[in-house]
Amino acid sequence: MMNQISPSTASHAAWAGALLRPRSVALVGISDDPSKTAGRPLHFLRRAGFAHTVYPVNPRRETVQGEKAYASLAALPERPDHIFILTGAELALDALEECGRLGVPVATILAGGFSEAGQKGIDNQRRLDDIRARYDTRILGPSSIGLANLHHDLVLTANAAFAEPDLPRGGLFVGSHSGSLIGAMASRGKARGIGFAGLVSVGVESDLSIGEICAATLDDPAVTGYLLFLESINHAQSLRTFALEAARRGKPVAAYKLGRTAEAAELTVSHTGALAGADDVADIFLRECGIARPESFDGLLEISALLERIPAENRGRPARVGVVTTTGGGAAMAVDQIALRGVEVVEPSPQTRARLAQAGVDAQSGRIVDLTLAGTRYEIMKASLDILLDAPEFDLVLATVGSSARFNPDLAVMPIIDAAREHSKPLAAYIVPDAPEAIRALAGAGVPVFGTPEICGDAIASAFRRRAPRLGTPHPVDLPGFDRMLDEAEAYALMGSAGISHAPYAVLEPGADVPELDFAYPVVAKVLHKDIAHKSDAGGVVLNIADSAELSRAMDRIRKAVAAYRPGTVVDRVLVQPMTRGMGEVLVGIRRDPQAGPLVMVAAGGVATEIYRDSSLRLAPVDVATAHEMIGEVRACQLLMGFRGAPEGDIDALAQTIVALSELAVRDDPAVIEAEINPLLVLPRGKGVVAVDGLVRIAQGERP
Repeated sequence: MMNQISPSTASHAAWAGALLRPRSVALVGISDDPSKTAGRPLHFLRRAGFAHTVYPVNPRRETVQGEKAYASLAALPERPDHIFILTGAELALDALEECGRLGVPVATILAGGFSEAGQKGIDNQRRLDDIRARYDTRILGPSSIGLANLHHDLVLTANAAFAEPDLPRGGLFVGSHSGSLIGAMASRGKARGIGFAGLVSVGVESDLSIGEICAATLDDPAVTGYLLFLESINHAQSLRTFALEAARRGKPVAAYKLGRTAEAAELTVSHTGALAGADDVADIFLRECGIARPESFDGLLEISALLERIPAENRGRPARVGVVTTTGGGAAMAVDQIALRGVEVVEPSPQTRARLAQAGVDAQSGRIVDLTLAGTRYEIMKASLDILLDAPEFDLVLATVGSSARFNPDLAVMPIIDAAREHSKPLAAYIVPDAPEAIRALAGAGVPVFGTPEICGDAIASAFRRRAPRLGTPHPVDLPGFDRMLDEAEAYALMGSAGISHAPYAVLEPGADVPELDFAYPVVAKVLHKDIAHKSDAGGVVLNIADSAELSRAMDRIRKAVAAYRPGTVVDRVLVQPMTRGMGEVLVGIRRDPQAGPLVMVAAGGVATEIYRDSSLRLAPVDVATAHEMIGEVRACQLLMGFRGAPEGDIDALAQTIVALSELAVRDDPAVIEAEINPLLVLPRGKGVVAVDGLVRIAQGERP
């Protein structure tokens, strides 16, 4: 019987090896039937040739699949490195408790029935969290279908797709929230000649996250890149930390991201929150982490070879692709899909055409170098590729091959393979017919190859959209149990402490005598109440007030309008400001996203902000260069930048304000959950900017 070992021996340093390279594995609840879900892991381990110890644990059987079975974990002759728990939720928790007592480094839980499964599931989750807090055992799952480390013959999974024989080994490491998807990627990858180093199903990430697991493989020389299947961006801090380290090591990362929950929308009251939709937030988070984001599952699979050749960089211009083909119609389909995604397909320069002609290549005219049947000859295709790959006008060359790829694959693909080996510029191939032999040959040679025009366009555009990650320390988001809105005067005070300019104001009481103001008429009067964020909707704004008598009447009108809009609401204060005009109106906002972290947005300002949806988003905080980049991405801001000879606004002051507000997004005292200036008036160049409305929501700690 195994001696109990102190839980402290299951150290943080030990879990990664125990997860991916265990010397011993126990299968708790293993079935005698290898065709059943709970019976597959033992069958898969044996068939893969796993060379280390496997302990079947089943208290109801003396043998399982012909091997000795043990009644419990405590009955084993040694403490296993990794335990795969194949029982239902309640028995899984009993086994997890025993793992903790014995000091087991890692336990994988197959069962669902936790936080997603009603009150009983919530109770199970609480017990799991309690076990996790008391012991050092790291947990993969729940709802994890397991993992595979192909270079170590470890196929520790219940996924039926791993019955596929002879899965190719390679350099890609896959992390997936979905268990079924690791099997789909393995089988689809095999059909394309794509090899994997490892595949992990993380389930609901109650403990170990995708980012943490992938980070544990960064120094493994067998791992050359990463593919992620994400259902959410939970544990964003660990994901971003991993992505930055992967970028430093030159190991590209791509992710296919499903939609997120409406959690963020429920927490927001600002235009910023409404504009920064779930997909927008996910997109900017992945982009700033240096992670490529293809729009299709097949694009995720086929982008990896392209990412190894296209560096993540900020070009400041659209990427440019040159196309050579043996089939004009096939190439035209690819060109359409590439151009639709913002990548330019450009024609050869006159100098490049001259070089083609000197080599005996009839390039004709137009963007596509259409070789027709002549391109099926090795020497013609190879010469064309050599010249195009040397041409400075292209960032990538795409070779499109027609029927010869199916019927003469050696002839069709060899010039592409040879040219790819001889040139550093990226070369990719689109194979128009169903030609699996040609696709496998190209993939085996490391040439990015695509089987449909849609996937071709998706992968190329996603690879070029990938940018060098913005370095910096990820900021964790710990949303409070209680928060409160600031009224506009309080918001101005907070923004002023950050160096943000605002219009002068006075706070008056409706019904009282109007004092002499420190600024001239005409003025605007606005309801001042922390619970009324959108004042115009409540009838709480009156513009162009000419004198004190009109101001008194306006305040009374505001009081009555708000009472009708929000029965029971007492308006005892009104904020008055001078009517101020600028060259244009801009929205600048921040928000702490519960998954991605602090964000900053620049958008077209004013009452039509959400109609135009003209905005730019970044992780906060940003520097001045990034702020200028954001301004350039907002179409409405072009009117402030001397468009067609128009006067220029103070873009430098606007950028400084964006930086200042973005820094509030990571301030802890107070912790700002969201803040927005709308509108921020941009004055003529050299005159600055001025906020004429402000909305701020801060953390307030525990609810009283």
